[in-house]
Amino acid sequence: MPEKAPDLGRRAAAANAKFFIALAVIIFVAAGTPAYWQGWLFLANFIFWCTGVTAYVYWHDPALLEKRMRAGPAAETEPLQKRIQLFTSIVMTALIILSALDYRFGWSSVPAWVVILGNLLIAAGFLLVAIVLRENSFASATIQVSPDQTVVSTGPYALVRHPMYAAVLPLATGMPLALASFWGPLIVPLIMAGIILRLIDEERHLSRDLPGYEDYRRKVRYRLVPGLW
Repeated sequence: MPEKAPDLGRRAAAANAKFFIALAVIIFVAAGTPAYWQGWLFLANFIFWCTGVTAYVYWHDPALLEKRMRAGPAAETEPLQKRIQLFTSIVMTALIILSALDYRFGWSSVPAWVVILGNLLIAAGFLLVAIVLRENSFASATIQVSPDQTVVSTGPYALVRHPMYAAVLPLATGMPLALASFWGPLIVPLIMAGIILRLIDEERHLSRDLPGYEDYRRKVRYRLVPGLW
């Protein structure tokens, strides 16, 4: 079993707990009521998968978990990536707020089966993230190339070059539906725009700094969706 830093589990749990509390506050303050079963179901689903993926990486690849804990605009070293990450964080937060406001003011009438579908999409997104993290020990949360990094071309990377970013599509699409909103999905194209800008810039770095990446690009043609782009 890979060696773990003595306090890694504690730090990961604390970071997750802070994030979950902030997420709950945003949802229920925007909704204006705790009587929001869709919000509670979404939160439980999100916490379950996020905690499960974190625990899996903790036990199987602690070095990767350490790298992925350094995330967000402040962790990026490239100015462009700082701006892209800030933009994506803002629009993701806006999606959650708009969805909860939709519930608060009754702008949408969303049947329960759509809420369940939204939660299933979230689960699918997290499952793809787990598969990617199992396959790629270099999948840090920032744009960087480590000295020992090699090109990963197996598993989901045999289908698309950026399967981690591909997981954002079901996640981002499922979130507003799980929160009972038909207005929230209007934000999803903005999120995907941020993801596309990020991966295009990331590919520039990988082509320059990672040996073999250009050959991989020629072998795997699609970035996010097989047969499309």
